[in-house]
Amino acid sequence: MHFILRYAFYFFSLYLGAITSLFTMSAYSIPRTSFYARCLSSYLCLLLCAAYGVVAAIFMRVTGHHRSTQWTVARAFKYTMLLTTGVSFDIVSGQEHLQTRPAVFISNHQSELDVLLLGAVFPPHCAVTAKKSLAPVPFLGWFMSLSGTVFIDRANRQTAMKAFEGAAAEMRRERQSVFIFPEGTRSYATEPMLLPFKKGAFHLAVKAQVDIVPIVAGCYSGVMSSKMKRFRPGNIPVKVLRPIPTTGLTSADVEELTRSTRETMLQELLSLTESPVGTAVHDPAHPEPSVSEAVETTTAADPRKVLLENSLQAEGAATATGADARRD
Repeated sequence: MHFILRYAFYFFSLYLGAITSLFTMSAYSIPRTSFYARCLSSYLCLLLCAAYGVVAAIFMRVTGHHRSTQWTVARAFKYTMLLTTGVSFDIVSGQEHLQTRPAVFISNHQSELDVLLLGAVFPPHCAVTAKKSLAPVPFLGWFMSLSGTVFIDRANRQTAMKAFEGAAAEMRRERQSVFIFPEGTRSYATEPMLLPFKKGAFHLAVKAQVDIVPIVAGCYSGVMSSKMKRFRPGNIPVKVLRPIPTTGLTSADVEELTRSTRETMLQELLSLTESPVGTAVHDPAHPEPSVSEAVETTTAADPRKVLLENSLQAEGAATATGADARRD
């Protein structure tokens, strides 16, 4: 036991030393040091908050408040990340819609930084869905298991549907909400865009007959981009859209519900990113991007409207093709 504690002390000492050194080098504009410093800080915050979550989940389960465990840990992550990295997600409209309960909350999924998005928008009495492989991961998986996460086996459709059926029943019985990223994976977008939506969140909402609450985070590649090795302090705007009712809908309506919701979110994403409050604002004290980065950003910003039009046209063509196939 003494050996383990000593090893942990040495590890954290070296880890904190590396973070401090990288932040010091970033003050002298040494390339990429800011990115790696904030990445290491983020992993440390995630580990500490997951460890806190395990303790909090046990305590809150004993006191009967375990359904708010993920909310309290999300808030802890929000403030530790703001302190260590200077990054925050700020709700610019629709805060009142987060009070909808029960509901299926959905959001666009850009990168690993979206864990911090949960810190800003995650409501009480809500749980996330996650792939089943995360369950045995130390601390993070333990916390998720203790706090009511809905684990989905993506490789097995039958067990995935059973998990959703159980979640729908619990949502109705306990007024428990669920948070899902319908894109299913990170887009790593450098411009306002959405990947195709998977239908699981919409099947769940229809099965439980609860509202869908879409959440749109502005494109934040100017603050964080793994491709460009960029990670700066900044404020990222978020809009919470009006709840979409599913009362009376059936599984036959899921395809159209998925399409229309994605279209609404894509339009809002484009509008948010172009609005005065829609640009992710990085710390002015941080060095400006290089000329090459500025050219990349400008080039990516020009085709936004074309991107939206092409996406909507593609969806329309897919819908028409599907209809023709059914008639045949």
